Amino acid sequence: MLKLIIGNRAYSSWSMRGWLAVSQSGLEFEELVVPMFDEQWEKRREGDEFGPSSGKVPILWDGDIVIWDSLAIIEECAERSDRALFWPADPAARGMARSMAAEMHSSFANLRREMPVNIRRVVDGHVLSDPVRAEIDRIMVLWAQARARFGGTGDFLFDSWSAADIMFAPVVTHFVTYKVPMPPFAIAYMEAVLSHPHVVDWIEKAQEEPWVIEQYEPETA
Repeated sequence: MLKLIIGNRAYSSWSMRGWLAVSQSGLEFEELVVPMFDEQWEKRREGDEFGPSSGKVPILWDGDIVIWDSLAIIEECAERSDRALFWPADPAARGMARSMAAEMHSSFANLRREMPVNIRRVVDGHVLSDPVRAEIDRIMVLWAQARARFGGTGDFLFDSWSAADIMFAPVVTHFVTYKVPMPPFAIAYMEAVLSHPHVVDWIEKAQEEPWVIEQYEPETA
């Protein structure tokens, strides 16, 4: 059986992406939640299970097959299950979805740094820096273009739930946590993401976690 190792649901956006991908595949899997930055964290990262990823989560194992990095896990799950669960059938839509997923994977460093994920908190009065505002503007452009060109009658970026939505789902939680003002179309999309059963499951389980990582806890909440 597949085994997916993830970090804290409350804080680990990359783990969220990996877990959403495996859940979307419909494949049976075992999950192992490893609390990040506790007293055993460094020692645990030196173990064989974490070796291929240099101690990073998520990491997916199937016997001696190992896949780390969220985008690689998405592709692995698409190959093992049904690519239609992850990527649009239309070539133009699929090309845009892949590009958006890759851009999310490699970009938006200021947003990640200045607005760390904390699914359990809502922060009042957070001031967005100019670099973060520019990145949010870029995300709004991507969402608007996808919805306008390929959203169809569905609720998601490319009509039905796809890998692009999986990659941007943690960003939705960023915007909720820090009360980022959104245009109406983005609010509707965010509500759809937050209502997806897999996202609901992830957020509910995050509330139940006992661990707190102080460096990811905003001062104002």
